[in-house]
Amino acid sequence: MLPKNNANIKLFEVNNAELNKISTLQTPQGILALVHIPAAEPLDFKKLQNCFSLVLDDIQDPGNLGTIIRTADWFGIKNVICSTTTVEAYNPKTVQSTMGSLCRVNVVYTDLIAFFNAVKLPIFGALLEGKNIYETNWGNEGLILLGNEGHGINNHLIEKINIPVTIPRFGQAESLNVAVSAAIFCSELSRTTK
Repeated sequence: MLPKNNANIKLFEVNNAELNKISTLQTPQGILALVHIPAAEPLDFKKLQNCFSLVLDDIQDPGNLGTIIRTADWFGIKNVICSTTTVEAYNPKTVQSTMGSLCRVNVVYTDLIAFFNAVKLPIFGALLEGKNIYETNWGNEGLILLGNEGHGINNHLIEKINIPVTIPRFGQAESLNVAVSAAIFCSELSRTTK
């Protein structure tokens, strides 16, 4: 069933064979959208004050990025700031993983060193060695820096971290998936700062 027509949306009905040809998915979900990617806006530092934002260093998996954006949306985090080496937010797999949250979360790409040098906010870094996340005093604003799936936060960014934070490990796993870590950080921020 087609959605109600909106003056700004042109609808075209296609059959299953046509949908299979134009979709990147093996099993399309019955609807596709062709949209213009919005022009990148400059980062507004004022919008980062009195709130928390996620900062992503070199995330490579589009599913991880999409899940992080969706998680940020769930917890009311409005800004996700990405390094220039992070996977593209408009990668089809990323877009699909956001489940629509990409429309509600501001995703910005920037040079993180220059960004950290310019911003005057506490920088919390997700590291294996740091303050226990459940004992951290978050204050009322800051940046949560999460690193690459394979090697974590790049060394040149670690020195910018004001407060290293760790999720305590009780089992034997070597590490946590970055999207899972982001969810734990967002949940803890939501629990302790609202």
